Amino acid sequence: MTAPPSPASPSRPRRRTPAGHLVSAYGLPALGVVLFVLFSLMLPHTFPTWDTVQALLSNQSIPAVLALAATIPIVTGAFDLSLGYGLGLAHVMVLQLIVHEGWPWPGACLVVAAGGAAVGVLNGVAVEFARIDSFIATLGTGSMMYAVTGWVTGGGRIVPGPRGLPAAFTDLYDSRFLGVPVPAFYVLALAVVLWLTLERLPLGRSLYVVGSNPRAAELVGIPTRRYTVYAFTASGLIVACAGVLLAAQQQIGNPSVGLDYLLPAFVGALLGSTAIRPGRPNALGTVVAVAVLAVGLTGIGQLGADFWTVPLFYGGTLLLAVGLAGYSARRLRAGAAAVPDTPSPPPPPPASGRNGDTTGSTP
Repeated sequence: MTAPPSPASPSRPRRRTPAGHLVSAYGLPALGVVLFVLFSLMLPHTFPTWDTVQALLSNQSIPAVLALAATIPIVTGAFDLSLGYGLGLAHVMVLQLIVHEGWPWPGACLVVAAGGAAVGVLNGVAVEFARIDSFIATLGTGSMMYAVTGWVTGGGRIVPGPRGLPAAFTDLYDSRFLGVPVPAFYVLALAVVLWLTLERLPLGRSLYVVGSNPRAAELVGIPTRRYTVYAFTASGLIVACAGVLLAAQQQIGNPSVGLDYLLPAFVGALLGSTAIRPGRPNALGTVVAVAVLAVGLTGIGQLGADFWTVPLFYGGTLLLAVGLAGYSARRLRAGAAAVPDTPSPPPPPPASGRNGDTTGSTP
């Protein structure tokens, strides 16, 4: 008796080609290179200069730090809209303590950093334990921080006296190392730490699971609530450190300056999720996105564009970033759901003999 024919093997799911993966992962860095070359050809005497590079590294350090801070809650599927308000409060508080209260600047910086972490804990508790949507919760805490900022400053600016601020404090932003602005090294160090944490440590991998499927994270024993609070706490701490850096840069306390950094931070974080590791927020992608945006804005500015082009650029880029991030995330989920290997066909059933004996066959 001949064996029945084996069933047809299911078709193997389509996989992304190496070329397609390279385009998805490194398309944004390539765009940055193209923009740099383009503006260099259009502005050969002003754009491709070391002064421009130094200005980019220095001026974009605070937006980059904030974008990295925004990336951490996004990994868990949440958004922290209190970033700009927290930045404004941190930078006026450190100046208030140094200028008006006479604190030594290291102590003021530590207290402000601790306060930023406490705000992050408050955001995480409101989102996970009070079950308030992250948009609403962080917008509410941000509004309260803005009120505290107004109360501390009385609606005015904090201006140092004739002696100014301590030189060691302002050197946090103004100093150079190997000819490169020191704030660029802050961004590099923070990006490396976040990359290693998110991509190489169990904590980071658990945060990604929480963001992609909270129910599955709970089933495998990941404490989703605690990890989300961790993410908001880290974000609040980084925002406070960015506020200290902003105070060293501005050297004047402005109660409304932090709001200008909110949109660039989210544009960088969301656009960064389409680069390096498409479909998932990642630290290196965020840095690349901030760099590409900085090149574009600098080139547009040197071409003589009007002031209103900056919010137009960020708003349009935000819409593009959200669309691309959603598309990349859907492709990532579709690839994860696909069966990686073709299953082997089942073995043919044995031929039956007399009286149900399967040890032999009857010709």
